[in-house]
Amino acid sequence: MDDLHDDIAQLETRIEELRATRERCRKISLVGRIALYISGLWLILTLTSLLPFSPTPFFAALAAVLGGFVLLGSNKTTWEQTEEELRKAEAMRDQFIGSITMKVVGDERPTLH
Repeated sequence: MDDLHDDIAQLETRIEELRATRERCRKISLVGRIALYISGLWLILTLTSLLPFSPTPFFAALAAVLGGFVLLGSNKTTWEQTEEELRKAEAMRDQFIGSITMKVVGDERPTLH
């Protein structure tokens, strides 16, 4: 019985780690989108001559667009793998909890109030 409780405790720890990883993925995804949108807007404004052309900011924006795509792509894979592991860990935890036989604790006589 203690082994089952230990297994459940280990799964709970793993689930918390996976949730933290998922939260990091969410933040990385947000940073990637922001980089992509802002730098993409900068490039569009520069190409339409609404902003003066300057090589350094132009190429920095171009690099940020590429970096945003890379962040979103690699982060998507990590997010999907984390979600899959999280679903499996939660299902296993639920299975372990469901296999525990519950017993009534307390007085078997009805209590009169």
